[in-house]
Amino acid sequence: MTRVAIVGGTGKLGGIIREVVDGLDGFEVAAVLTSRSGLDEVAGADLVVDASTPAVSIDVVRAAIERGINVLVGTSGWSAERIALVRPLVDAAGTGAVFIPNFSLGSVLGTALAAAAAPFFPSVEIVEAHRETKVDSPSGTAVRTAELIAAARVERGPVDAPHADQRARGQQVASVPVHSLRRPGVVARQETILSGPGESLSIVHDTVDPALAYAPGIRIALEAARDARGVVVGLENFVDIGVGASALRQAQGPDAAQGAEGGLAEDGVSGQAARATGA
Repeated sequence: MTRVAIVGGTGKLGGIIREVVDGLDGFEVAAVLTSRSGLDEVAGADLVVDASTPAVSIDVVRAAIERGINVLVGTSGWSAERIALVRPLVDAAGTGAVFIPNFSLGSVLGTALAAAAAPFFPSVEIVEAHRETKVDSPSGTAVRTAELIAAARVERGPVDAPHADQRARGQQVASVPVHSLRRPGVVARQETILSGPGESLSIVHDTVDPALAYAPGIRIALEAARDARGVVVGLENFVDIGVGASALRQAQGPDAAQGAEGGLAEDGVSGQAARATGA
């Protein structure tokens, strides 16, 4: 039996994760940590699941690593640069840290399709929308999509992004302009727009029911994180989606986040406010 400690277990995402763990053979919820809990409460768990906030997440990961416990991170705010800070600590501890920007299988497929198409179009932009209670932007999924697009375009170079110095042109993540909407009446939506001479391609993913959309991916991630070693980023590593494979493998390698070294810090978070996400 794998004992799971869920940090942020009373939030929206944390509640979904609790339900999945309760219904999954071989797993049980050992502890549910809230904002009033001390991180020492993860002691005794076999797996820590982080569904907290960007400000807290870095301490959750550190607490798990220091105790030799594998950690599954579903919290926003983990760009490639920030994850690079964790790699040497995880490797030294001999544990595993799995970062999942989005548990939805449809979202993972949409990101892979965008990465596969990216080398064929000079212009790529991302528009993402979430409910108004999500205060960080861009979303972790948008950041991950932009990073994979950049990895797929290593030989071709950065995307064309004219007038990027203007604030209305969005925030550039790995050269890709990302535009974030925060409004009522939407759960999560991302559109990747790829444009070339005389044509454009739009890849759209909508999350309508988070519990139904995330549960299959959460089950896959829990089982993978239990036995993982080293740092793994993205649900696509555990699902044979069959598209964009070369770009995904390239971005997953340790060289994808070169340049960051040393201890954990709050900097290097691409567009992610170190505040509560409302998740």
